[in-house]
Amino acid sequence: MLGTLVNTLTIIVGSTFGHFVKKGIKKEYQKVMFTAMGLASLALGFNAVSNHLPKSQYPVLFIISLSIGGLIGTVIDIDGRFKRLVSRFSSSNSNLAQGLSTGILLYCIGTLSIVGPMLSALYNDNTYLFTNATLDLVTSAVLAATYGIGMILAAPVLFCWQGSIYLLTSLVGNVIPDALMTEVSIVGGILIAASGLGILEIKDCKTLNLLPSLAIPVFFFIAKYFIFGV
Repeated sequence: MLGTLVNTLTIIVGSTFGHFVKKGIKKEYQKVMFTAMGLASLALGFNAVSNHLPKSQYPVLFIISLSIGGLIGTVIDIDGRFKRLVSRFSSSNSNLAQGLSTGILLYCIGTLSIVGPMLSALYNDNTYLFTNATLDLVTSAVLAATYGIGMILAAPVLFCWQGSIYLLTSLVGNVIPDALMTEVSIVGGILIAASGLGILEIKDCKTLNLLPSLAIPVFFFIAKYFIFGV
């Protein structure tokens, strides 16, 4: 768990640093950073999709996942519930919900953040997690400079996410197939890109409503295993 603890700490440190730096940044500079985060989210999302889509054994699964997951999320109204919850804690920053959703996706949905806890649990290798921590340190500072100290709330989410993967891997071993990780990475990349569109005010995709899409590939592989045994 050392790698996860370090990764969580870097988000706390980065968010705190970004919050205090923000006070000395002019509005026009904050706007530039805001735009930069939107463009970075687009780039990271498209990169994840382009890297993993050619490896996909089920090229239409991500479409089905987004459709079904988006429908479930909309019915539950995850986006609306999350924004109302955040507004109770930070009525002065209406963009915090958008910042948190973007930050959580950037921190949690990626090869480093998923494979890292698995390698840590299996081989006590924290290389991926330390690398991810370095990236998150910079990202959290920029996000906090844009959205405020509330971005620190993403830290416990990351801890629970990576901690769950670590504990699960410790209990059952390396049973997560590469094909599943490929499909999750494709969907995750699209969600990160969707966050970028929202930051740039091009299109509010209500990314949080699409979060259940990440679970659809998991259920697909579970069903495939029990039905076909593979």
